[in-house]
Amino acid sequence: MIEVKDLHKGYARGKVNALNGVTFTVEDGEIFGVIGPDGAGKSSLFRILASLLLPDSGSVTMNGHDVVKDYRKVRQIIGYMPGRFSLYQDLSVEENLSFFATLFNTTIDENYHLIKDIYQQIEPFKNRRAGALSGGMKQKLALSCALIHKPEILILDEPTTGVDPVSRKEFWDMLGRLKEQGIIILVSTAYMDEASRCDRIALIRGGEFIANNTPQGIIEDYSGILWSVEGSRMSALLSALRDYPGVKTSFAFGDKIHITVEDRLQEGALKQYLTHKAFNDVRIIPIEPTVEDCFMALTR
Repeated sequence: MIEVKDLHKGYARGKVNALNGVTFTVEDGEIFGVIGPDGAGKSSLFRILASLLLPDSGSVTMNGHDVVKDYRKVRQIIGYMPGRFSLYQDLSVEENLSFFATLFNTTIDENYHLIKDIYQQIEPFKNRRAGALSGGMKQKLALSCALIHKPEILILDEPTTGVDPVSRKEFWDMLGRLKEQGIIILVSTAYMDEASRCDRIALIRGGEFIANNTPQGIIEDYSGILWSVEGSRMSALLSALRDYPGVKTSFAFGDKIHITVEDRLQEGALKQYLTHKAFNDVRIIPIEPTVEDCFMALTR
């Protein structure tokens, strides 16, 4: 179990607050996601949990071990995968994995069953230098190295950034299988679509958790009226929607625009306004919110 209580961390002599009173717990066999934009405090939080950074105040225990007082023990029971690829680029795939196994007094053969599903996908390239691997293969190698010593807790800091959609899906499938083995998984991401793969998620902004619930629970807490608007000339359409008094917020979501509106606004009135503005192919429909819509509403 991970227990974090009133965690604070600042930089530049306190002028920048990376974490501001973060409190949460993660249960055994749970995937807990920390979702938020760059600069929200995710990496600072994860580096503290991995005993790589000292907090200014507050406490963190990892399966009963304090990350400050018992940092040596903490490092034995966690697997940590930082946001940037940090393995030895000049070593081969197999040499990197063997090196990390040796650090924890184990071998690839001894714990091969832990990484089999992942490592089998890159094993044909075991003699290739790590620096010559594709983004998805680097990701699989880094995860294998984080798992080779059979950790109790897995800490993954934005592991899918810059990885293609197929590799992202494969990666999350792997996390689902690891969860079944009882491993605690803490993962941060800037991709809102990955939130649905977590058991619980915390939305973070400015070093503070602004929501902490199941993905469905966060969606159910959404209280606004949400519409989807489709049409041509997206940029001009977005500007026109933002100028309309009954529209509260308006954001582009791929090839659609999601808007929140006042209770009194009717779809027909908005469509008439847009037609008057020469948007003749507009389609407006009420929609259910996504986690990203909830995040935008909470940070508004």
